Amino acid sequence: MPQTVVVTGASAGIGRATARLLARRGANITLVARGRAGLDAAAREVAELGGRPLVQEADTADPQQVESVADATEETFGPIDVWINCAFTSVFAPFDEITPEEYQRVTEVTYLGFVNGTRTALQRMLPREQGTIVQVGSALGERAVPLQSAYCGAKHAVDGFTSSVRVELLRRRSNVHITIAQMPAVNTPQFSWVRSRLPRHPQPVPPIYQPEVAARGVLHAADHPRRKQYYVGATTLATIWANRLAPAVLDRYLVRTAFHAQQTDSPPPQGPDNLFSPADAPPGDDYGAHGVFDDRSHSHSWQAALARHPAVSTAAVGAGLVAAAACARHRIRGGLGVS
Repeated sequence: MPQTVVVTGASAGIGRATARLLARRGANITLVARGRAGLDAAAREVAELGGRPLVQEADTADPQQVESVADATEETFGPIDVWINCAFTSVFAPFDEITPEEYQRVTEVTYLGFVNGTRTALQRMLPREQGTIVQVGSALGERAVPLQSAYCGAKHAVDGFTSSVRVELLRRRSNVHITIAQMPAVNTPQFSWVRSRLPRHPQPVPPIYQPEVAARGVLHAADHPRRKQYYVGATTLATIWANRLAPAVLDRYLVRTAFHAQQTDSPPPQGPDNLFSPADAPPGDDYGAHGVFDDRSHSHSWQAALARHPAVSTAAVGAGLVAAAACARHRIRGGLGVS
């Protein structure tokens, strides 16, 4: 029997790349987002790759819309096996330049959207004692950076919320699982459609990974959900361990580097942002999975590849810690890469 999977944020970026990988498995995939152009293009890709798509235009900040997504999924495909929370939005600006309405919107989508998806999935999975929820997280959920306070706050909240729910499920000895895939800097369209008050075009801080690297991490987490979290990319490990081992040093380093490192030399985007309305709503275009940084992005991560093989998991952990320490030393001197 094919799996039935709900993917929020499926019209672009990591969600879009994840849907493609699921389609190659022949999965039934409910594609959830606000933008119709991206959803329709994603549905065509899923069908061409061997999956069965169901398009659902929905705002995950609205719990009733999320409930409707779940109802439509189970009416079409049957019980939901995996729910992947990936939808988010953000504002690039110093905190005092973000309005209360903007801050609320980022929090509603990037944090409460995950809460709504998790609640809806659990209401259906717990009575059956079967199912998996994957949160697409970020290294910024543990190590915040300047100019992204709303996003970092929401990702920190997702980490805390998910840890709490996970322990509740463990106490119940439930066969329903929840886990997080923590991401590095990823080449997604968000940097072209994010609301920004920066003087130049925002960018992910190198090294940058392609969305397919992130998607493979998401699928691995879905297939092996008993671990609390998975790290995708050596820079994710480096960021988290540097923050745990030397947070004050990292603060001073970010003061020196993080402001210019999150911007290119190009002028800011001129198109519509996606904070309150989807950027790919008609007559908008399909943005696809990739952003504008293909020429600078890595299509593979040795750390993530090692972590997907249980036979070498011990080696992966050891190698990851060594890499994290080395990367931390390197980053303190010259660069920190996270999404």
